[in-house]
Amino acid sequence: MPRAKKNESDRKIFVLDTSVILYAHNSIMNFAEHDVVIPITVLEELDQFKKGNDSKNFEAREFIRLLDKLSKDKMIHKWTPLNGKTKGNFKVMMTTNDSNGKADQQNANTIFGEEKNDHKILNAALDLKISENGRKVILVSKDINLRLKAKSLDIQAEDYETGKIKNITELESTGKDILEGIDPDVINQLYDNHTVEAKKVLGTRKRKTNTFYILKSEKNSVLAYYNGEENTIERVDKKLAYNIKPKNAEQTFALHAITNPNIKLVSVQGVAGTGKTLLALAGALEQRRDYKQIFLARPIVPLSNKDIGYLPGDIKSKLNPYMEPLWDNLKFIQNQFKESDKEYQKITEMVNQEKLVIQPLAYIRGRSLSNIFFIVDEAQNLTPHEIKTIISRAGENTKIVFTGDVYQIDTPYLDSQSNGLSYLIDRVKEHPLYAHIKLEKGERSELANLANELL
Repeated sequence: MPRAKKNESDRKIFVLDTSVILYAHNSIMNFAEHDVVIPITVLEELDQFKKGNDSKNFEAREFIRLLDKLSKDKMIHKWTPLNGKTKGNFKVMMTTNDSNGKADQQNANTIFGEEKNDHKILNAALDLKISENGRKVILVSKDINLRLKAKSLDIQAEDYETGKIKNITELESTGKDILEGIDPDVINQLYDNHTVEAKKVLGTRKRKTNTFYILKSEKNSVLAYYNGEENTIERVDKKLAYNIKPKNAEQTFALHAITNPNIKLVSVQGVAGTGKTLLALAGALEQRRDYKQIFLARPIVPLSNKDIGYLPGDIKSKLNPYMEPLWDNLKFIQNQFKESDKEYQKITEMVNQEKLVIQPLAYIRGRSLSNIFFIVDEAQNLTPHEIKTIISRAGENTKIVFTGDVYQIDTPYLDSQSNGLSYLIDRVKEHPLYAHIKLEKGERSELANLANELL
């Protein structure tokens, strides 16, 4: 509904926390006809994030540019129209109540016994409830604890919902179906000819491109997948990839997607120990002749949310602990061979010549991704914008594999419905260039399985 048709009292006021801006710099434009307030404390915090190569630094810079563009020659401490006839107003709130406020006015610093930026933002919302009497004031934050504090002060608080996955059942998609009662002749034909017409297997069922199947008759079974381009069901065989052999059907499907040249984008989801990163790296090495380089990267999530600068040593020493799991996977593959084997020596040669590069994601983000096999590990710790940025940089003959566990989030402002891997799985499903598979069975060890199942 156009803003002009809304009464003043009907329009809500949304107060944005810094975490929302760092998640999506254009969030200010996503509140329909309602008004948006940016506490001055948020701008002060964004000033600390302007420099750097991480996604949060990009978001901070882009928001500052957007605010500058929206303000033009206006004074933004007063209500300023947002672009578009259906948008509301925004302003930067310059004052917050402090210890000198009215005696009967709540003060977050006093209530929580500490003066900090979060409490200044809460005070801004409290001030608005008084100055904008009769209008609903809502604090929007990705910080769960800040939302809880707001609610304790009788301030309505919400998560930033734009970009969140609405249908959480999509995250349970395994990328495979089990079909029983298949005609034995069809299964025999798959074994003999590798492929059959899709209608012989799927009949009137909905056909999803690059979906994998376990087909069963009374006596036999076969692994297969639906080739949407050819409208056929094709047999999937267990194959070695640089001497790594899939241990179950899901791993076989994942390796098939990783090594299929017609599939340019793959997501592999699963808990720790299911073999996500190992299969991706083994599949990449098996195809090393088809690409100029193999990049293996992961986002840096500092311990206890501290910046890595507090760690001792030079930059290499600071980053080594984060990259060690990737090197462990590479060493495991290399140790499938003797040191005298050419395959063992080839891996060492690729690392030395930078044909195989293991680096933090921030170091690779700005590079050209042409003729690259790009593996992004721990992708659940990326924002939707980061996922989009990575994919949008893909040039000719580039393949990207994202691995991760959407329920194992290490960053404080993401969850299972708002992280980049979930966003990818939801938005790109059924595209002919994309395949997704969920690994459900742990293959690391019996002890690791015990931890995943019982602890």
